[in-house]
Amino acid sequence: MLYKNLTLALLACLPVFASAQAPVNPGDVVPDKMPFDIPYGPAISLARADAMLNASVTEAKNRNWKINCAVMDSGGHLVSFKRMDGGQIASIDIALHKARTAVKFRRDTKILEVAIVTNPYVATLDDVIASRGGLPIVEADKLIGGIGCSGGTGSQDEVVAKAGLAALPK
Repeated sequence: MLYKNLTLALLACLPVFASAQAPVNPGDVVPDKMPFDIPYGPAISLARADAMLNASVTEAKNRNWKINCAVMDSGGHLVSFKRMDGGQIASIDIALHKARTAVKFRRDTKILEVAIVTNPYVATLDDVIASRGGLPIVEADKLIGGIGCSGGTGSQDEVVAKAGLAALPK
């Protein structure tokens, strides 16, 4: 009797399964405009990069976080780096990677973190790091570099990177 009821229940659901549409693949949507179409500009200077990193480190110290932070130029090359005392060693390379990814993909690494959930193919792209804490540095509508911070949680890294970005000298 149990099997008969189960069979009837499954047969009753068959029309629902048959009429269900396949889910839309977000990758099939064709946007009208190119996303994140920010032109690359001149490289950020060492003095400006250091000012940003000093602000990031100050923010981290105020919160008692041990963070590593990097600034890359508009070509994705290191301009400046700071490793706080006691900062996690693995986070050295992660901070560099976040800054480089923000430059190469012209977007916050948080966007890639979110995208990878719905579009797993994002993980197959070269140089992706899907962890927040990497931000592009944009000035006069041109990308001049990227800042990446690592050592805390993703949200902590992002707070410290944003503090650095907010301190970008004019």
